[in-house]
Amino acid sequence: MKSTVNLKWTGNMSWETELFGHKLVLDAAPENGGEDKGPRPKPLMLTALAGCTGMDVVSILKKMRVEFEDLQVIVEGDMTEEHPKYYEKMHVIYQFKGKDLPLDKLQKAVGLSEEKYCGVSALYKKAIPLTTEIRIVE
Repeated sequence: MKSTVNLKWTGNMSWETELFGHKLVLDAAPENGGEDKGPRPKPLMLTALAGCTGMDVVSILKKMRVEFEDLQVIVEGDMTEEHPKYYEKMHVIYQFKGKDLPLDKLQKAVGLSEEKYCGVSALYKKAIPLTTEIRIVE
């Protein structure tokens, strides 16, 4: 199955695309010649990972009948200093909120996402170290 993204230059450093009917604008910061009309491309890599694994974990926990109040997926990326600048490692934090959450089931859901379902993490793991952490807050 092939996917295609058509990114159209809209002037200066700004770009625009439409994904499944949703408009997305990318731009550079003013100090880099942009007008800050949208996010930068590289942080979207972190967002893609957080969204992919987060959707997996929610789906798996629903099937396990595990209820939680809130889930935040925080992805920290360490970028190289020299050009080309890229993330040399990423750390994913799954922060669950709820009472009496079963840690074993949370670990299983995160593990299934990481090892079996999340295509974004599967690709990233081929290139960089990817670590994870589960936090529970009440």
